[in-house]
Amino acid sequence: MMEVTRSQSNEFISTPTRTKEIVRKHDFSMKKSLGQNFLTDQNMIRNIVAAAELDETKGALEIGPGIGALTEYLARAAGKVTAVEIDRRLVPILQETLAPYPNAVVIHEDILKTDLHQLMQEQFRGFGKVSVVANLPYYITTPIILKLLESNVPFEHIVVMIQKEVAERMTASPGTKDYGSLSIAIQYYCEAKLVMNVPRTVFIPQPNVDSAVMRLTLRQQPPVNVKDPDFFFQVVQAAFTQRRKTLYNNLVTRFFSKQQKEQLTDLLHRCGIEPSRRGETLSMQEFATLSEEIRKEMER
Repeated sequence: MMEVTRSQSNEFISTPTRTKEIVRKHDFSMKKSLGQNFLTDQNMIRNIVAAAELDETKGALEIGPGIGALTEYLARAAGKVTAVEIDRRLVPILQETLAPYPNAVVIHEDILKTDLHQLMQEQFRGFGKVSVVANLPYYITTPIILKLLESNVPFEHIVVMIQKEVAERMTASPGTKDYGSLSIAIQYYCEAKLVMNVPRTVFIPQPNVDSAVMRLTLRQQPPVNVKDPDFFFQVVQAAFTQRRKTLYNNLVTRFFSKQQKEQLTDLLHRCGIEPSRRGETLSMQEFATLSEEIRKEMER
């Protein structure tokens, strides 16, 4: 773990000139495998930080700080920033670029292997509210977000820059091409709001896709009532196993034997769901009703 204490240049990191200068100085090469694209637009960064509603009484957890472009704005807005970075090569660079900010801490870890509850206790003791703010690597966006949501850590907000296509899936409604298991998972745990779209031109190097910033605010209670949330999500996942297949065909192979096929047909009709429908047409409430009926049937 590295705590920043030294003072260096006051020039902002988040400009194309400064970013290139830092990369060149440290002879740093971006790894495509780690999804390293550095943001160089200060207005975009200000909007991201504003969406997190930070102040000196609050903390910010950043995932993948890169060379610190977003981190320094977070450090100016929050009481404390802890940035988790998987690439060891970036630690000495961050030590230099974040030197003016003694309230910034960098931890060299894989966020997917990090105990979030322990991290919160160690890093944010005394801070009433903590938000996650991050420019997430595209290749592991969904696993990271689901880990944050499933951890039961009471983050105030999760403000993340992600691939625009993933953002569209998060907010999709039943009956649309983007609607799927991710839509249901996100909307089960939180309220999702699009903050802004981000063109690929504001990154070094430019990614192949456009981005979007989403703000996820955790719900006090899920919008549907299910006895076993894990089983609910098993049913949802099964329903989308093969999108072109009917709901009946996707579910029968997962939860019923050959001898129980008629039971599934009867069960679907009891739920008011035609067996010929596809998973993408079901609302979250219909999935909740369906999962409860399947669970009861399997317990008999």
